[in-house]
Amino acid sequence: RCVEVFYIYFRAGRVEEPYVSITKKRQMPKDGYSEEIEKEVGQAEGKLCTHRSAFSRASVIQAFLGSAPQLTLQLYICVLQQEITAARSIFMVLSLLSIVYGALRCNILAIKIKYDDYDVSVKPAAYLCIFMWRSFEIATRVTVLVLFSSVLQIWTLPVVLVNFFGFFFYPWILFWQSKSPFPENIEKALSRVGTTIVLCLLTFLYAGINMFCWSAVQVKLNDPDLINKSQNWYRLTVYYMLRFIENAFLLLMWYIYKTDIYLYVCAPLLVLQLLIGYCMAVLFMLVFYQFCHPCKKLFSSSISEGLMSCFKFLCFICKPPKSTVLTDKAEVKSENTDETRSSSKTIDSQKGNPHQSVSSNA
Repeated sequence: RCVEVFYIYFRAGRVEEPYVSITKKRQMPKDGYSEEIEKEVGQAEGKLCTHRSAFSRASVIQAFLGSAPQLTLQLYICVLQQEITAARSIFMVLSLLSIVYGALRCNILAIKIKYDDYDVSVKPAAYLCIFMWRSFEIATRVTVLVLFSSVLQIWTLPVVLVNFFGFFFYPWILFWQSKSPFPENIEKALSRVGTTIVLCLLTFLYAGINMFCWSAVQVKLNDPDLINKSQNWYRLTVYYMLRFIENAFLLLMWYIYKTDIYLYVCAPLLVLQLLIGYCMAVLFMLVFYQFCHPCKKLFSSSISEGLMSCFKFLCFICKPPKSTVLTDKAEVKSENTDETRSSSKTIDSQKGNPHQSVSSNA
């Protein structure tokens, strides 16, 4: 692909192309109106766009299936050896930047796939918010996994497998629940077995991404594009709540079973810093979706409205059922009526006592 890209780039403009294709994109709505723009795309430009999209997907694969395990392993070795060499620190920084770049490209790909009909332009503020969001999220997640695995090596594999297979089978469970037919239009040259292998590789990458951070591209096997194009705030909220609880639990286990290698480490301060770092990631994520998302005008509901509806739903679940509330109210009312009846009887009896005394005196 690299050789072909350079070959097309240096030959572009020298030979007249036999035909061009016309693409139609809609602008972001302004004052409720959206204009449609036509653009001519030559063969060379179309091939370069195809290769650029392939490079973006390759960067995502390389980040989460290559750099993420590499960063976790290098940090684990540094913790056990209690030493960080210059070469190892450089490689860890490069691995972290590679993962953050892959997550950033994943966000941009998700935006362009979901809003393919619109001319999307991402501003520098959006890139900055995504970079800070992914940096805090991935750095804290890797650190939590390394700290936990350094003191409880036996339980590291179950935690990793539960996370990985949970996200791996989640799209398949949704697909089986939908009772949709098996997707056959992924590639005409592929057989049913080949299609199954491709889908398994796709869900494998999806699970690898969600191990370390939120996957902006949600896999939907019963969709022709295999991507869920709807914005599901509820799923986003549940993911970050469960991930925060998991990180807090793993840090608690590390704090309880920490060994002598952490003798000179202020454990409570480190736990607090990691939890605050994850909260900072969530904060930058909220800022991105609320203010910096290039297609926020197309949202049916904002992130604040979505979060409020999720919190209301959670509060509704936590509330006691109405039947118990009504029975409690009925018991309180019956007690109040009994008290009023008893008080009225005592008042009547007190009022009747003077008459009885007068009659007796007479």
